[in-house]
Amino acid sequence: MTNAQINTGSSTPMRLWYDKPAEVWEEGLPVGNGRLGAILFGHPDSERIALNEDSMWYGGPRNRNNPDALQQLPNIRELLLDGRLPQAQELAEMALSGVPETQRHYVPLGDLQLTVQHGEGKRTAYRRELDLASGIAKVSYKVGDISYEREAFASFPDQALIVRLTCSSGTLSLKTRLTRGNNNRYYDELVQAGQNTMIMRGNCGGAGGSDFRIVLTAAADGGTVTQLGEHLLVQEARSITLVLTAGTTFRFPDLEAHCLQAAQKAAEQAYDVLKSRHAADVGALMSRVSLQLEATDPAASLPTDERLERIRQGGQDLSLLALYYQFGRYLLISCSRPGSLPANLQGIWNELMLPPWDSKYTININTQMNYWPAETGNLAECHEPLFELIERMKESGRVTAREMYDCGGFVAHHNTDIWADTAPQDRYMPASYWPMGAAWLCLHMWEHYEYGRDEAFLRRAYPTLREAAEFFVDFLYETDNGELITLPSVSPENTYIMPSGVRGVLCAGPSMDSQILHELFTACIQAATALDTDAEIVAQWTELRSRLPQPQIGKHGQLMEWLEDYDEAEPGHRHISHLFALYPGKRFNLRTTPEWTRAARVTLERRLASGGGHTGWSKAWIINLWARLEDGEQASINLQELLAHSTLPNLFDNHPPFQIDGNFGGTAAITEMLMQSHAGEIHLLPALPASWLTGKVTGLRARNGFEVSITWADGRLAEARIKAACDYRCSVRTRDMVTVSTADGQVVNAESAADGSIAWQAEAGGTYILRP
Repeated sequence: MTNAQINTGSSTPMRLWYDKPAEVWEEGLPVGNGRLGAILFGHPDSERIALNEDSMWYGGPRNRNNPDALQQLPNIRELLLDGRLPQAQELAEMALSGVPETQRHYVPLGDLQLTVQHGEGKRTAYRRELDLASGIAKVSYKVGDISYEREAFASFPDQALIVRLTCSSGTLSLKTRLTRGNNNRYYDELVQAGQNTMIMRGNCGGAGGSDFRIVLTAAADGGTVTQLGEHLLVQEARSITLVLTAGTTFRFPDLEAHCLQAAQKAAEQAYDVLKSRHAADVGALMSRVSLQLEATDPAASLPTDERLERIRQGGQDLSLLALYYQFGRYLLISCSRPGSLPANLQGIWNELMLPPWDSKYTININTQMNYWPAETGNLAECHEPLFELIERMKESGRVTAREMYDCGGFVAHHNTDIWADTAPQDRYMPASYWPMGAAWLCLHMWEHYEYGRDEAFLRRAYPTLREAAEFFVDFLYETDNGELITLPSVSPENTYIMPSGVRGVLCAGPSMDSQILHELFTACIQAATALDTDAEIVAQWTELRSRLPQPQIGKHGQLMEWLEDYDEAEPGHRHISHLFALYPGKRFNLRTTPEWTRAARVTLERRLASGGGHTGWSKAWIINLWARLEDGEQASINLQELLAHSTLPNLFDNHPPFQIDGNFGGTAAITEMLMQSHAGEIHLLPALPASWLTGKVTGLRARNGFEVSITWADGRLAEARIKAACDYRCSVRTRDMVTVSTADGQVVNAESAADGSIAWQAEAGGTYILRP
């Protein structure tokens, strides 16, 4: 019996490992500190370390709002309501599209090339690994009788990428070089700054693009460091430490001085100090949550890519599922830390000058999915970069709201970028003209409050929530029956078929919009009530919420995606937008909305029967939906499929191509299978698969300031521990009757409800133990 214990000191290490170097970027190992990222290939003789810095974006800020949008908005609405869909879509494409049509795109920082001189001898005993508990990537091998080791990490405390090379005997010689782009064409200068430091200077490109700098410093123990042309040369050293810092003028006006100072400060530290400080930083975050699944499969000892291949062949590897869960948490720590930009479509890791979908922020599902595990996975501070971006979006979003729609508040469409651009992106009818991006993003601020109950944060977030709602107070269109709808909009990114056979995407009042607005108005009402403010506006929000279209059930027993019961052009579409209220929303629940929940299940079954879930992020969303339906077997089947069909050798999610959202969605889904708290109660083991017979999870966060640890055996609860961060009534649902006691053994008089849940008044700092 092996334990898939994923925490420091467990019997199965929290580690990805391989017995060969990466041949392509998608096989490399990622490190990051939120701002700096790197992918390590691990070649013994000629190493490539692909570099990223989160503020490396082509071009500067612009006002792209279409000057003709406001004048043509009434005409677009009239054409849609009259059923003249082709004309409405043609006019919308001309009048609503951004000018120019595209936002800015994310670009690589460059490459750090290492050439190691080993001499003659066969390379043996090769191993490449990434330790998630410490955030350190390592390569080890032998040449003859000499052992070589290479470690690399991106330090958050020291804001630098550190690379260390050592050998068991003799000395090391190394040639290093900084390059950027195909044929090394994308920088301006490479200059020397002293004997052991070089600086790359350049610009991200485009009008108003930021300047960037890379500083590389080499330190040799017992050897010499010299520069020759574009190279740093280290000769006959016992060990070598490389320190790389980088940045752009997006953050640092005195950019070069900042990068040099950061590099010098790190280089002055002993390597062991840098390493221990970094490992302590990452370890403190990673160790908050542990996950253990019992498994009899001996696959845990195999290289990670071989284990993944076994799953592709139909095998099961529970410890790999636990490792995958923690890899998602590691990625969020590595690409989203306080002070950094949010995780983009590829987190922070991108090797292409023009990446797929610009590697920016797609805010009709993907950016939101990046942060699904932040609160439940006990990484609340990793959520902060998203909030900072939302705050910056308000300024541009106010302009978009006013110039395009003559509305107050602020609005965003289905994309944004480093400059918080809110005008429509692309001329892509199924997505570009969807006005719900800011509304959905703002719900993350409310969720952050719900989990932590930090009133100071709520006071900071409430004006943003209120301003997002203010746009829709002005924008919503009243139908003949008195309902309030969005017009125009789309159901991302799906196509409907009208009874006439005409296909369309632009529409009035898609179901997702009403579901998001129901959650937004509810959040604003609850926030204002908690802060005892804005009573008149609360009354207005309450009235508007009551006039939103209610979810409707269609001819197949499914939830309708549009106001009319249209057929879908693509029944297996990757987006499942009209199930927002099931997940990540909170309105649908098996016990309180059984009819809508049954219709949601029919919708999900029809999607999958038609080939849905064929992208990594879509499959991850589906797992969360099955978990909310409390169907552990279907959740498990789809989790297996996520790894088998949509996961790359380094465990990156595969759309295809690589997108990081599926990693985060998959991690969030595993939590939802083990614990849920969206329905006003903590539900323990709501979607536990039969194959997860015995296990333990510690440190999950539930709403209302609770931290939850669960042990189960033979598929049933053995014990749960709930820690309270604040005074709050704790309601718990379990499959079995339980007793509640305090940590010192005192029995708690918990009240049993008719629906099977129990509740008691928890006190801040208290720990409560639940046993059958």
